[in-house]
Amino acid sequence: MSLESIVVWIIVGGIAGLLAEWLIGGVNAGCIGTVIIGILGAFIGGWLFGLLHISIGSGIVNEIITAFAGAAVLLLIVRVIRRV
Repeated sequence: MSLESIVVWIIVGGIAGLLAEWLIGGVNAGCIGTVIIGILGAFIGGWLFGLLHISIGSGIVNEIITAFAGAAVLLLIVRVIRRV
């Protein structure tokens, strides 16, 4: 894994985490937490999109959309768990 791919993961994770927190709200994770939520969301979104055979395209926009969808699912799960 190169330094370039790590930087791309951090940037995509940050963007996806910010978008998900803005849309879902209720989870104030801070700057590093937001990036972690986005990166975990990328894994979840990639798994879900693969499971459902959803293909948006290729490139950085696809990665951001996939990570955003996964981060939104992750934040919804966290909100449900916190309410219980």
